[in-house]
Formats: sequence, structure tokens, C-alpha cells
Amino acid sequence: MTITAAMVKELRESTGAGMMDVKKALTESNGDMDAAIDWLRTKGLAKAAKKADRVAAEGLVGVAVTTGKGVAVEINSETDFVAKNADFQALVREVANVALTTGDSIEVVKAAHLNGKTVDEVIQESIARIGENMTFRRMHILEGETVVSYVHNSAADGMGKIGVLVALNGPADNAQAIGKQFAMHIAATAPLSLSEATMDPALVERELAVQTAKALEENATSAKPKPEQVITNNIIPGRMKKYLAENTLLGQAFVINPDLTVEQAAKEAGVEITGYARVAVGEGIEKKEEDFAAEVAKMVQG
Repeated sequence: MTITAAMVKELRESTGAGMMDVKKALTESNGDMDAAIDWLRTKGLAKAAKKADRVAAEGLVGVAVTTGKGVAVEINSETDFVAKNADFQALVREVANVALTTGDSIEVVKAAHLNGKTVDEVIQESIARIGENMTFRRMHILEGETVVSYVHNSAADGMGKIGVLVALNGPADNAQAIGKQFAMHIAATAPLSLSEATMDPALVERELAVQTAKALEENATSAKPKPEQVITNNIIPGRMKKYLAENTLLGQAFVINPDLTVEQAAKEAGVEITGYARVAVGEGIEKKEEDFAAEVAKMVQG
């Protein structure tokens, strides 16, 4: 497979590895981006790269909460300029409120009524009026005894670039107070899972493969190699424990008080975190690379 300059650029930006290392990684992995990342990590040349770091899109996430339930919706626009438009923001707010009361899927919400029309019709009319394509892309519903919301990079009340919902059991006043702090923590750290038990087994398996290969290679090139059982029974499990602590919400060090894990902070507050949702604008949408010079040349040529 041909290794393109765009592939090299993408891998360098997502891993911070050097040019020659990136090229070799892509060659060794036959152009497979994820495999190339793992190759670099095995060699100790890159940290884990999250795909969210390599994607972008415009729009807003809107959140709405009522007793025992919260919803986060993502509506995309083509430009950030439209995301700042009052009409677009009103649309996001209204769709979030409809989703809170009627939604169990995007399809159901699109068919629900808003100001005498379906939500889908209202979105289509907004596209025609504002003059830019829009997509009602995602929706997360979270239920619990208490659901708390938080918006990061707020564009208006209840909407911004990152929306977080946290569900908690326990005294409502306690849950509301510390729930906001947990939501801010989630916005900042983007945990992969609530706990080890809910972590995607494929992610754990992939990380184990990387850490095993890395530990064995480091040991093989060490001036004082350790016995294989030390690698198997101590070093690799230790690294996996660290990985799970850093990537599960309950295992992470609480940003407000790093001496406690999030789970410990919840227990001290007399509450239990039962679920969360973190929605960031553009996650999973590959950014279209624009060649500005080519675009200008095309305009000049007519």
C-alpha cells in the first residue's frame, strides 16, 4: 500500500512521533492507522492516541434535564459561524427539550411535534432559512435518581461544544452538589468507561497486546533482563492496572482532589455514580482536508 503524505501527517499529529518513525510504522502496518499507532506505542514512541483527537465538525451539543432523566443531543452545522447563530441555538434548545419529553431514539424525536410541525420538518426549514446544511446526529438519554448536566465551552444556556450528563443515587442535595463537579471532571478527562466491568473487552484486549509486546521488547534489550515470570506476573498486570485507572471514570484521580479517586470522592459524599454520557461536537466525523490554493484556483477558473 502507498504511504501518502496525508497519512504521515495524520499519524504525526495524533501521536507526536517523529517523521521517520511514523513512516516506518505505516510501512510495517501496511498503512493501517490503528496498527501503526500500536506499533509506535510498542516501541515506546507514542502514547495512546484517541480518535477524537483526529476529527472535527461544527455545531452544538444541547442538554436538558428533568427529575430522574437527562438528554444530550448533537446537531451539526457546516461552520462555527452558524453555531453562533441565535436561530440555530434556538433549534438546538427546542430539539433537546422535545427529546427530553418524547425521545427514545433520534427517529422518534424527528417524528415528534414541535410548533405544529415535526422536528424533522423544523430542521429542514432551518436549513432553507439559514442556508447551511444541518444534521441531527446523536442523542444520549440517561436516567437515575438524580441526573446532573454540564456544558463546556458554552455558547448559550444549556449548549456548547461538550455536553455531559451524570446519573447518581443518593441524597438529592449531595448528588446535585458533587454531581456538577463530576460532570466537569468527565468533560476534562473523557473516560472510556464507567468502570473496569463496563470497559469494552476489545479495548482491554488491544491494550494488553500492546503492553505485553512493549514489556517483552524492553526486557529483551535491557542490560539486566528480568525473569519472564516477573514480566508476566508483575510488570504487565501493573501496567494494565494503571491503564484501567486512567481510563475508567471511577478509577481516575478526581480533578478537584487528586488524592481521591472519583469512586472514593463519591463515597465520601454519600452518593453512587450509576452512569454518565459525554458528547463532544464532531466525535467520529473525519475532518475534510481543504486545499485552499486549489480551491482558489478553481474559483478563478470559473
